[in-house]
This record gives sequence, structure tokens and C-alpha cells, in this order.
Amino acid sequence: MRHVLSSVLALHWAVVFALLAYVCMDGSRGIAAALGVLGLSIQGGRFPQLENVAVVAPLSVALLTVAVLFCWAFVETLLNGAARPDAGESVARVAFIFASSLLSLILIGGVAQGIDGLFVIVGIQMTALLASYVAVTAERRSAFAAAMNLPQGDVRAASRMAMGAAHSSLLSRISGRPENKPGGSR
Repeated sequence: MRHVLSSVLALHWAVVFALLAYVCMDGSRGIAAALGVLGLSIQGGRFPQLENVAVVAPLSVALLTVAVLFCWAFVETLLNGAARPDAGESVARVAFIFASSLLSLILIGGVAQGIDGLFVIVGIQMTALLASYVAVTAERRSAFAAAMNLPQGDVRAASRMAMGAAHSSLLSRISGRPENKPGGSR
């Protein structure tokens, strides 16, 4: 089964972070321009420390690293998506973790510099990342369930057994009596 949504989202985030890295590398107004792309307009002259190479270079490298991780997840999903339902899952998870960590570091650094409005912008981007991660995970789980190809009767029977076990465990805890062990003894 093809992971269309996973592929599109991985490609989208790869392009977004690659463009942010490219914009951030502009020496004259790098980080201010990158924040402008995210939706926050600040004047570059107001924060001269944002134009420092010691700040711009690591941020550009971090943004590019996240872009490469998303690109890797995209390629992995395209190449192995039909053969394995979990293709690229670990790479995508690492990419989402690094992206959210990087956005958190941008938020912390921006707040330390006194940039107003950064919390809302980073919050929106983090929400978009979370929604993308949930969508990718849901698509992968549905593909895994389809690959398992269990008959509906088996699924219903297993569900009833699990609900029955949970119900009896709950009743025994409420009443204070010990639970029945699998062998029939208490």
C-alpha cells in the first residue's frame, strides 16, 4: 500500500526547512528573513546579534539537517513503502522530533533576545508539525492493519475478550476481591 500522505508531508516539510535554511544563510538579514518567512516581521537593525555568523551558521545547519531528515523519510517511503508497511517510520519519527526540538530552541533563543510575537508563530508551526505527525502515524497504522489482513470475526472476538477481561478486572478492583488467575485459582 502506498503511503501517499506520508510522502507528501515528508516532502512538504523537507522543502519548508530547506527554504528556511536557504533564507537563513543570507548574511545581511538571515534570521530576520527566516522569521519573516514563518510570519513574524522584525527589523534586522533592531536585533544586530541575529546577524552574527556564530548564530546564523548553526541555525542554518540545523535547519538543513532537519530538511535532509525529512527528505530521507520521503525517499524511504517512496522506495520501500509498497514492500514494508513500516518503511521510513523511524526516520520520520526522528525528523519530527528534531524539527520540534529545533522550533523549541528557536523559541527559547527568540524569547531570550526579546523578540515579540514569536510564541504564536512557533506555536502554529508546532501545531502543524503535530498534525502532520498524527496524520503520518494514522496512515502507517491503517496500512499496517491492512497488511495484517485479519478477518473481521477474529477482530471482534479479540475485542470482546479484551473488554471482558478489563470489565472483570475493574469489578474485582471495585469490590476489593482478588482477581481470578488464569488457572482458576485466586
